Amino acid sequence: MAWFKKSTLISSLQALFAVSTAKPPAVEEQEDIVEEIRSRMAAMASVDPSETGRALVRRIRYAGDIHALWFIRSELMALLAHTHGEAVARERLDRLGDLFGRLLPEGLRSRPSPLGHHEERADRGST
Repeated sequence: MAWFKKSTLISSLQALFAVSTAKPPAVEEQEDIVEEIRSRMAAMASVDPSETGRALVRRIRYAGDIHALWFIRSELMALLAHTHGEAVARERLDRLGDLFGRLLPEGLRSRPSPLGHHEERADRGST
């Protein structure tokens, strides 16, 4: 069990400091992708007509770069979970996360949750 915890820690640290060797998209393509992400995030946030939703739309519209949009995802998740439920919010953000693709450093990309693996093992054990 101690080995598992140690290897998980090492894997997490390696992911945090990893350097991707993939060639980044061209500047014009990056700008198009950022605008697509911004547009989709603003559309998701605008379904909540409250001041919280409107403020989030403003933050999304004026986010300076892809990193800022990446970190705004947590606020969007909270807003969507409150409005539609956590399962729907997670599904929508997972689809949005695919757009971030090569624009983020490896350490900022989403990693699979160990909780998902736990559920799979529980499913296999019950059959």
